[in-house]
Amino acid sequence: MTWLITGGAGYIGAHVVRAMAEAGESVAVLDDLSSGVTERLPAGVPLVTGSTLDRELLDATFADLGVTGVVHLAAAKQVGESVEQPLRYYRENVHGLTVLLEAVAAAGIGSFVFSSSAAVYGSPDADPVTEETPCHPVNPYGETKLAGEWLVRATGAAHGISTACLRYFNVAGAARPELADTGVFNLVPMMFERITHGESPRIFGTDYPTPDGTCVRDYIHVEDLASAHLAVARRLAGQRGAGDLTVNIGTGQGVSVREMADLILEITGRTELTPVVEPRRAGDPPRVVGSTELIGKELGWTARHDVRSMVESAWEGWCLRHPEARRG
Repeated sequence: MTWLITGGAGYIGAHVVRAMAEAGESVAVLDDLSSGVTERLPAGVPLVTGSTLDRELLDATFADLGVTGVVHLAAAKQVGESVEQPLRYYRENVHGLTVLLEAVAAAGIGSFVFSSSAAVYGSPDADPVTEETPCHPVNPYGETKLAGEWLVRATGAAHGISTACLRYFNVAGAARPELADTGVFNLVPMMFERITHGESPRIFGTDYPTPDGTCVRDYIHVEDLASAHLAVARRLAGQRGAGDLTVNIGTGQGVSVREMADLILEITGRTELTPVVEPRRAGDPPRVVGSTELIGKELGWTARHDVRSMVESAWEGWCLRHPEARRG
């Protein structure tokens, strides 16, 4: 079986590629390299440069590589940007997925793994968040992921394709320093950036109904996320038309923003800095922690890494690109 991994040169995608390749799966990558990095890919993994919007390219790729399954990670994924550019997000995330699924159906491909997001839940009033928690996304990015799930499930049912949607929470860490996230859009790299410039990390709001007053989130190590994609892909392989699977990917444990800030200051050796408290950001729910009971029950999967290993590995990757950040 050959898996085509779209977005496979990206931060998460490259980890999925390596996890599947090292487990003996035959993999190839489709990436437009808008944010992907070719050096992340293992030697010998075929790379097709292009977009999921290009139907002709998809048809040729499926035929040339003998693709029998798809893991779809390619997407625009910045929440704030999605608010400013909703048309782009719907074009790339929804229309691009539509074109991809048309090609998948036409080629008779039997397995499709969709990398979704916990953003489909929006600001859930549930603790923990389960797969049955109502989905009410609060930004265009989350909307496109929810619409994507609908498309995937409907196409699977209509064409006998086994499908899975993976809703993952806050991703951090790196399996190797060279695979670390190069963007500065999430909490951990945003704090790293401020620390590198000698500035205190920021905490938005300390008056939430949580133990220390700051927001609580579920963090997942990217290496664990990759292993979950592998486990789900293997479940789908050989089960054509077996229906759909929708699962949360997280640790099921909450970490507050203040706890994360303190840990980052400790690991980076910047304990002389004190987090700066700023006003709440609109739309931040007090606590979002996912239940991982279903994927544990269905696949026997569980996260192996704790939050310390996430931060330590992310810091090693950050210092590889920003050597001035490391003292001594």
